Amino acid sequence: MKKIGFLSFGHWSLNPQSRTQSAADALLQSIDIAVEAEHLGLDGAYFRVHHFARQLASPFPLLAAIGAKTRSIEIGTAVIDMRYENPYYMAEDAGAADLIAQGRLQLGISRGSPEQVIDGWRYFGHSPLEGEDDAAMARRHAEEFLELMHGKGFAQPNPHPMFPNPPGLLRLEPYSEGLRDRIWWGAATNATAAWAARLGMNLQSSTLKFDETGEPFHIQQAAQIGAFRAAWKEAGHARTPRVSVSRSIFALIDDRDRAYFGRGVQDQDQIGFIDQTSRAIFGRGYAAEPDVLIEQLRKDEAIAAADTLLLTVPNQLGVAYNAHVLEAMLIHVAPALGWR
Repeated sequence: MKKIGFLSFGHWSLNPQSRTQSAADALLQSIDIAVEAEHLGLDGAYFRVHHFARQLASPFPLLAAIGAKTRSIEIGTAVIDMRYENPYYMAEDAGAADLIAQGRLQLGISRGSPEQVIDGWRYFGHSPLEGEDDAAMARRHAEEFLELMHGKGFAQPNPHPMFPNPPGLLRLEPYSEGLRDRIWWGAATNATAAWAARLGMNLQSSTLKFDETGEPFHIQQAAQIGAFRAAWKEAGHARTPRVSVSRSIFALIDDRDRAYFGRGVQDQDQIGFIDQTSRAIFGRGYAAEPDVLIEQLRKDEAIAAADTLLLTVPNQLGVAYNAHVLEAMLIHVAPALGWR
């Protein structure tokens, strides 16, 4: 049994062919897609976070709204860029959204990817400390956030408060019990995967990672998952960790599918540079008739190694078509692979 969710970037554009013409369209349709996904029996609704772009950004209002309109589906991010986050304010937002969702939040966080503007986190009031770069700042913010998720008191109470205080040091409120175990780290290297394991975070691995060995993407990603699990075991954590991978996968069922994806999905790994020095490998997409697709997916070692698969969805094609894409996977592909 494998958990299957969707991952939306929440794009919108004024292109006449886009079903999401505005930010309002992207947000409201994201809620609708999550509701449809729950109805279909999917396990998760996940959203990417990008700043200074016509994509989903501040995630917690959206997560809370989905939490209020659904009952069982996991609701998450993949990922929140911690370079931009105040860990204290984020802890309050996360606690509130998780309580609204009744404990269904799955928060993916990370150092983020190259953004639309230069050092965009500076506009949010954040700067690396002396000796830090932006990646180290993101990890510092993440560690502060994780500490707050334990719910321990740390703030000295006012001796003359406006409202009565409980005894002892005060923590941030609202606090949601159990959320600490539902924090994931989006890792692009084996080393950061192992670092996340030592801190007791779950692992999210996307369709991009640093090219560390020159091997095919799915083999490198499977090795990353292995490094994560080995570090987790060495750290001695009591619970079993979770691991997700994301993929663009389309079962070609009807003429719409063939028109959209019959010739338009990247079917080979690609090599590129995400900055001047970081060589990255981008994983292939999948689009084929179900019987062909099933055989292709059997060979993906990273999907086999993960317990959760996030299907990236073309949100600008509208709610109804995205529901069709997800239903096709559940009916025509997942059972044959033992995922359902």
